[in-house]
Amino acid sequence: MTRFRLESGPVPLHNQVYLDLDAALEAGEWRVGDRLPPERELAGRYGCSLITGGRALSELAREGRLERARGRGTFVRRPPIVRDIAARAGFADEMRARGLQPYATVVSARLEPATTPLAAALGVATGAPVHYLERVRGADRVPYLLEQARLSAERFPRLLDEDFTVESLYEVLDRRYGVTIARTRETISAVVPCTREARLLGLRSSAPAICLEGTASDPDGAPVEHSRTIVSPEHARYFIETSGARARSVEPLGRRPGPGADT
Repeated sequence: MTRFRLESGPVPLHNQVYLDLDAALEAGEWRVGDRLPPERELAGRYGCSLITGGRALSELAREGRLERARGRGTFVRRPPIVRDIAARAGFADEMRARGLQPYATVVSARLEPATTPLAAALGVATGAPVHYLERVRGADRVPYLLEQARLSAERFPRLLDEDFTVESLYEVLDRRYGVTIARTRETISAVVPCTREARLLGLRSSAPAICLEGTASDPDGAPVEHSRTIVSPEHARYFIETSGARARSVEPLGRRPGPGADT
C-alpha cells in the first residue's frame, strides 16, 4: 500500500513527490544525517516509477536539502541559510539572531604590494603595502563565506596585530582608528571556486558560487577596504525583495553593515 496517492492533473507527478518529501523533511520525519529509504522503496511508497522518484530527489538535492552519494544512498543535509542580500546586520550578529554560534578562521594575514587595479580601488600608489586578511566565516561548524579583504597599511598600521578569529574588522577600524563604514558598493557575479577555495569552504561539488566584490568607504567617501567574498553554494542562499514596478535598483550586498556592525 502506498503512503501517498499521486493524482493525474496539472501538477507533474515528480513535483507531487517532491512536495510530499519536502513536507516530510519539514515535519522532521528524517533529520540531518539520516539516510532516506532506497529509491525503489520510495517509488513503492508513492506508487511511481524510479525515474519519477529520482527527479524529486534530484530537485531536493539541488536545493541543498539532500545529498545523493553513489553507492551509499541519499542523506538529509542541513538546509542552507537564506539571507537578505540588502540586510544591514553584520554576519555574526545575524547568525546569533538565528540561534547559531558564529565563528571565523583566519586563513592568511600578511602584507602585500598593491596591484594597479587594487591601488585605484583603495586610492593608494601602485606597489604600496596593503594588509591582506583572508577568513572563513560560518556558524555551528558550517562554513558559509570565504572573505578576502585588503586595506591600506599606511592608513591602518599594525592592523593585523588584532585577533580576527574573534574581532570584527569594522569594529576594530572604529575602535582603534576612528574610521566607520558608511557605504559599501559591490558587484555580484557567478564563479566556479578554485580547488583551494572549494577546500576552504568544504565544498563537495564544483557548482558555481556567488562572488561579491567591491569597496567600502568612510563617511567622507574615501575608500577603506576592498573585499572579495565567495558564498558557499551548498550552505547559503540570498534573496532580493522589492516592491513596485520600478523597485529593482538594489545595492548588491555581501557584508553591508552600518557603523558599528560587525564584519
